[in-house]
Amino acid sequence: MLRISTFIFVLTCFISCKNASEKDKTSSSEKSTSNISEEEKNEKYPHDFMFMQRAYPDGKLNTAAYSEAIRWKRQVAHRSNANEIWQFSGPLNIGGRISDIEIPTTQPEVYYVGAASGGIFKTINGGNDWTPIFDEQQMLSIGDIEISKTNNNLIYVGTGEVNAGGGSLVYDGDGIYKSTDGGTTWQSKGLPDIGSVGKIVLDPNNDNTAFVGAMGPLFKNSANRGVYKTTNGGDSWQQVLFVSDSTGVVDMAIHPTNGNIIYAASWERIRRPNRRQYGGITSRIYKTTNGGSNWTELTNGLPSIASQKGRISIDISQSNPNVLYTRYADATGNIQGVYKTINGGDSWTAVNSSQLTDVGFHWWFGGIFIDPTDENTIYNVDFEVQKSTNGGTSWGDSFANVHVDQHAMAFNASVPGEVLLGNDGGLYYSSNGGSSSVKDLKLPITQFYRMHVDAQNENKIYGGAQDNSTSRTQTGGLTDWNIINGGDGFQPLVDPTNTNVIYALSQNGFLRKSINNGSSFSNATNGISSGDRNNWDTPITFDASNSQTLYYGTNRLYKTTNAAGNWTAISPDLTDGPHAGNLTFGTITTISVSPLNNEIIFVGTDDGKAWVTQNGGSNWIDISAGIPNRWVTKVLASREDPNTVYLTLSGYRFGEDVGHVYKSTDLGNNWFDISVSLPDIPVNDVEQDSFGNLFIGTDVGVLATADEGINWSVLGENLPSVVVTDLHIHEDSQFLFAATFGRSTYKIDIANDILSTAETIFSSEVKVFPNPASEIVTVSLKNTSENTSLEIYDVMGRFVKQQKFDGQKQLQLSIEKLQPGIYYLKISEGKKQTTKKLIVK
Repeated sequence: MLRISTFIFVLTCFISCKNASEKDKTSSSEKSTSNISEEEKNEKYPHDFMFMQRAYPDGKLNTAAYSEAIRWKRQVAHRSNANEIWQFSGPLNIGGRISDIEIPTTQPEVYYVGAASGGIFKTINGGNDWTPIFDEQQMLSIGDIEISKTNNNLIYVGTGEVNAGGGSLVYDGDGIYKSTDGGTTWQSKGLPDIGSVGKIVLDPNNDNTAFVGAMGPLFKNSANRGVYKTTNGGDSWQQVLFVSDSTGVVDMAIHPTNGNIIYAASWERIRRPNRRQYGGITSRIYKTTNGGSNWTELTNGLPSIASQKGRISIDISQSNPNVLYTRYADATGNIQGVYKTINGGDSWTAVNSSQLTDVGFHWWFGGIFIDPTDENTIYNVDFEVQKSTNGGTSWGDSFANVHVDQHAMAFNASVPGEVLLGNDGGLYYSSNGGSSSVKDLKLPITQFYRMHVDAQNENKIYGGAQDNSTSRTQTGGLTDWNIINGGDGFQPLVDPTNTNVIYALSQNGFLRKSINNGSSFSNATNGISSGDRNNWDTPITFDASNSQTLYYGTNRLYKTTNAAGNWTAISPDLTDGPHAGNLTFGTITTISVSPLNNEIIFVGTDDGKAWVTQNGGSNWIDISAGIPNRWVTKVLASREDPNTVYLTLSGYRFGEDVGHVYKSTDLGNNWFDISVSLPDIPVNDVEQDSFGNLFIGTDVGVLATADEGINWSVLGENLPSVVVTDLHIHEDSQFLFAATFGRSTYKIDIANDILSTAETIFSSEVKVFPNPASEIVTVSLKNTSENTSLEIYDVMGRFVKQQKFDGQKQLQLSIEKLQPGIYYLKISEGKKQTTKKLIVK
């Protein structure tokens, strides 16, 4: 029973993703830190790129500062009058990593989807429309969702993605949330320090009793792991199972009729930028028969030695709860085996696992799921999906040709055969138990690293994404993006004078070029030394005065004057060289050529260095004095003055008197902190518009200043609090584009001076009532003209409808056909405009 439009997705993109999947396949099992070799300590794990940026140089994150930055943003946004709306610019059809899917037992057309770094989406019509329902919360990284089987409006959510791999959001979760109205409103229910949540289960006989499997923080040991229990709906919690400070609970199963019987799978996991341990002796299955008061390790027939015990998944048959299945990965990430019990865990028997696809990093995947109506029908939700209909005796392929790397599965209790699958590429629907499937085309959850817009055509938008390659739209559409280059996608570029010439970077600086509008690509790294160090996100940029000239950064700066026909190094090593530990690559991270004088080139590095050349690379001057030792995320040569440059930094202060945005008016000889009034939050990018306004992409959204940093404001009202990795100004259309790590891309109109105070006066003249409303809403203005108009956008910034005032001071809008949720009313009169939030109930 499929209720979305059918779409046959191009499969070649997923084939490329198989080969380019960024999970590292090595781990160091059962090693103490003292036993790790120097070679291992210095080995770079680019999959922790997001962490490395923010943790350099001390190897830690300031989660308290991150939380405070979220609060600051909300306060500033509440005080300011946003005069523009972020418009969603796609894609919807590329997708991104899904961590959980849930279908209420009595609401067959309602689905909930949890995204790794994009929040929670809900549909009430089987996927025809999706609404974000968690955006008002602090953390949009989702670990698990659990819905009461007796009250489908009661939902628990555990924040913090449990998957330990590349592209994981750098921040842990902030605990448990609860909704009693189907996700319309949420209450924080504590456990803010448990890091990530593997599973939540509810007592089938008492919704006030819940159990949380806590995996803990990803990058540090913590005693806040194990199983937590509440008997009062989350008002208080008790830790009822603790294994160790490096062992959390990654999965659980509860008896469908007896809430005292619970199974918990623990996982010994240590992940550092220079260390991987994905298993050990404390990876186990525990059982309690008295609601968590006592736990017994289950061992009979299960793996027993440390090297055999890695990530474990477990599921219980709803039709025969004496039957459970578990899948073990070993400590190096290979499949150890699948095991079955028919007596509630007293003894286990290995079933056939020889037909399962073993790719060597099974610490990344979801594991075993049992069809709720048939104890013998099981799914191995893994790199791919395999299905058995005979209790594991034999396996066959299921959900063929979907994106690789599977994480979540849900069965529709009201619709036989309907199964939903979530993976790194998004959401898939099957109406026949996985025999065939189609992809959802309406979830905005792509994790972008970089983006670019064709200078000649604002509708040709390109983006490089985590595990979803380099994709684009040529129409400005939301659902017609297609993948043009494989791997993890990074910086794409289009020749501003020839739209057919495209450059696409994938991880570690692998550059390819197309001369036929993306129909084919060829290698474009001739002359770049393979002995150089490359960043996971290698920078490349055009010379603004000549598109045949480009610059590319390793640990040295390279230049081409023939459109990447060949490259020549024009600098020495501009870093402090290879570093001990793993918080830097020792590479250039950002390049900026002055648009006013192309002999002036600025670069920044991941080890806190900044350099300038004033003669096209013949001589280089170290201009690092005066900037903090943090990962440099962007240098930007001013469009107004060749001597002025801006610089942004990642990381946190940790008590130091340092900023995140700096300015120099003398080519870097002296730097001034222009972020004093900003919260302590990593800044990832900076752009300057034609009015001199500065925009910064941060870990909590886009901020702006009209006075060189004396005052900062939140730009727009409707952009979620997600990591903004990249900003891009399209000069012809005067749109500012933002790439997000988990919510695809957005754009905002900056043709007029968006930070002008004129709209503040205009805002005070606009009244919207009643608000909330359900049928009719009135918009009242003090004065209007024939040119005064109103546009309605949904919460994602998608245009809904437009209406003119026609000189009237009041406009009545019929909203009864709008779905409940948040909308934004944009009222415009000439160059004056303002935005008001409307809640439709």
